[in-house]
Amino acid sequence: MIDAADRLRLARTEGVGPVTYRRLLARFGSPAAAIEGLPELARSAGRRGTIAIPPRAAAEREIAAVGRLGAQLLFFGTPSYPPLLAQTADPPPVLAVAGDPGLLNRRAVAIVGARNASANGRRLAEMIAGDLAAAGVVVVSGLARGIDAAAHIGALTQGTTAACIAGGIDTAYPPENAPLQARIARDGAVVAEMPLGTIAQARHFPRRNRVIAGLALGVVVVEAALKSGSLITARLSLEANREVFAVPGSPLDERCRGSNALLRDGAHLTESAADVLAALGQPSPGFSAAPGFAEAWTESDLPPAERARAERTVRELLGPTPCGVDDLIRRCQLPAASVMSILSDMELAGHLETLPGHRVALVAGQGG
Repeated sequence: MIDAADRLRLARTEGVGPVTYRRLLARFGSPAAAIEGLPELARSAGRRGTIAIPPRAAAEREIAAVGRLGAQLLFFGTPSYPPLLAQTADPPPVLAVAGDPGLLNRRAVAIVGARNASANGRRLAEMIAGDLAAAGVVVVSGLARGIDAAAHIGALTQGTTAACIAGGIDTAYPPENAPLQARIARDGAVVAEMPLGTIAQARHFPRRNRVIAGLALGVVVVEAALKSGSLITARLSLEANREVFAVPGSPLDERCRGSNALLRDGAHLTESAADVLAALGQPSPGFSAAPGFAEAWTESDLPPAERARAERTVRELLGPTPCGVDDLIRRCQLPAASVMSILSDMELAGHLETLPGHRVALVAGQGG
């Protein structure tokens, strides 16, 4: 039987990010054992002071509150967790889902784009989403203004949709999309990684984008500027070995420069849902695990002296600017399992921050 309270406690523990959560489960065998072993593990990793582990009562209150909203929690490593998302480098330890969680197991395509989208862009997003939904594909998006909202609306006319939100499952952002969010919760699925009561802030959106990318076989970008969150979603899709599609736009429109850049870089040119369906081919093509995925489950077996040298090497290569874990492993020229073990210990010690897209950065004031 799944111990939801202990899984939630571990997921909400200070210094436990997605990769460390996964590694702790693999090391200790159960969330209860991981919680029991965490204080000593954090001390041995160099943490000063106690590590904040939520009490069981707090976890049980959160579970009950989620249930009162008509939602449920899905935990990484359990049968109900979305399988495509589980294959990414840093899947969320827990998701709250309002609506039908079974939709997250079906073939899905993400559609994202500009918030200040043109009328033609919105119309095209609705059309592509509706045709994909009619073909039995779940359309995933982020419930933002513009293209996201248009994609959800188009999908609901012909089938269903899943909305990934940046705040808690009990919040709506932007506020004007609250009715649409309620409709999706009734006729589709609303997905949130953040705890109840969390108001969406800028730093939450990249985390939301990785969930969008992870749930889908591919992402369609409609109108995106060069510095757009939609391009982050496209990059995360590529890193997860998924397909990237882009709708061409006028080179005179700043809203299209990012999506046109994706086309120059090899994205599938997309004018209709037929282009997407043709590129995806047969259902369930299967994906290999992201680089570093398997190694994250393996404990380092370096002797103490070599481990100390490896820790110095890793720390010297890190800084406050985010660095990709896979790039770090290549630069270290150390076993991937050893690097992952060191990074997890640094996170538990409060020295490291894990970021979406399998990236890490030193916490301010923790430089070598």
